[in-house]
Amino acid sequence: MKHEPFNESTEMYLKTVSELAPAGEMVAISALARRLGVSTVSATEMIHRLQDQDLVEHVPYKGIHLTGQGQRLATEIERSHRLWECFLVEQLQLPWEDVHDLACRLEHATDSTVVDALDVFLDHPQTCPHGNPIPRPGSPLTAGEEITLAALQPGETARIRAIRPESNVLLEYLARNELRPGREVFVTEIAPFNGPIMLDVAGAPRAVGQEVAGHILVERTS
Repeated sequence: MKHEPFNESTEMYLKTVSELAPAGEMVAISALARRLGVSTVSATEMIHRLQDQDLVEHVPYKGIHLTGQGQRLATEIERSHRLWECFLVEQLQLPWEDVHDLACRLEHATDSTVVDALDVFLDHPQTCPHGNPIPRPGSPLTAGEEITLAALQPGETARIRAIRPESNVLLEYLARNELRPGREVFVTEIAPFNGPIMLDVAGAPRAVGQEVAGHILVERTS
């Protein structure tokens, strides 16, 4: 059944905490507020309610992290979201960069039995179209070694593994620049003073800002 009595706002907070800290580290309330587009005061009020429900733990001056119950619920939401992304791209042929917001709306309205049926229908995909792993039922998401494009140096080659956290604005920008999971990139130069990263992408020059590069997970190929 759908995870009642939790509402959509509660689920979005839990999912966003999980996205910002996949390894379970602390998340600053200010960072959570920025990600959700709300005021810090509003975010703090919601965190207090989630703490009362034993879904998050708040450590003053350090931040918050999900409890075991909160992480289980966040994982269920993320599983629903990523399976819907697969369905929208593979079955409805919607553009890779457009499905994130659509899946965000569908994830909250989907009963767990429908999510399981969707998983079977799609033949149990391992990752979403943006390269992020789809958790198995009852299994938490685990974070292995994560290298972002921002960590590479000139002369290094890497393959894009995933985009995280996702947003439609980010995905549209990456699609225009042909930067998606599976694409190999070569770092030609990094501008000084935290300037853009210059790339060679299939023979075409591209420039990526440091903030964007921090959302692109890669694996070195040389």
